[in-house]
Amino acid sequence: MKRFSLVVAAVLLSLCLYGVAMAGPTEITWFGQSAFRVTTPAGKVVLIDPWIVNPANPNGQKDLESLNRVDLILLTHGHGDHIGNTVEIAKRTGAKLVATFDLMKAMVSYAGFPEKQADRALTGSFGGEIPLLDGEVSVRFVPAVHGGSMDTEKGPVYAGQPGGFLISVKNGPRIYHTGDTDLFNDMALLSGSVDLMMVCIGDKFTMGPRLAAQAVKLIRPRMAVPMHFGTFPALTGTPQQFKVELDKLKLGKTMRQMKVGETLVWK
Repeated sequence: MKRFSLVVAAVLLSLCLYGVAMAGPTEITWFGQSAFRVTTPAGKVVLIDPWIVNPANPNGQKDLESLNRVDLILLTHGHGDHIGNTVEIAKRTGAKLVATFDLMKAMVSYAGFPEKQADRALTGSFGGEIPLLDGEVSVRFVPAVHGGSMDTEKGPVYAGQPGGFLISVKNGPRIYHTGDTDLFNDMALLSGSVDLMMVCIGDKFTMGPRLAAQAVKLIRPRMAVPMHFGTFPALTGTPQQFKVELDKLKLGKTMRQMKVGETLVWK
């Protein structure tokens, strides 16, 4: 009986290890500015701040048209360079919205997001965490220091507080998308919880390279991908400057610069 139990345990362990081995990679594509696609090992597709047709993306229209499957769209805040092509993508693909409660209401009321795809089960607020896609991912709402209004034909309207996301992918990385933000000390609470950090570096409206490097120091991710730079002349921070600042902190090896349209494979 004891031998039988050991055999069963060995078989179960083998099956578990086989399942882990069979899990595919997580694929992360950058479309410029703050727009990313995350494809999970199970093939679920999550977009973050999908301004696909932006000035930094020469293939923007083609990329937009190729987004035939999207399960979720995550929005950090209501500014136009983050909402981007959200509504068009949602109407074509049936993607559901993940956002703070106030931002979700604003997207439906003022931006024309399909109400049936704005499920309150997919909202939360800072500090809260929600499981999504049958446990394939979970999302924690993280605050940010920025503005949160939304432009409409009648002028700006309130669209909730700005934020970021900590996205945990099953059999994949834990991703922190900062949204647009300044450096703040509570970032240190994420230390040890982040594999890949998508960090704004453009300056003027967000952290510049120096403060972004300090944010990486607080969080200590395995990899830091700079974003939100170079799309407009006003965004003067560069990856080269970011790397210099990281080197000063002996964190230069953390940086992974992506090209617009590039897909990073995380195994």
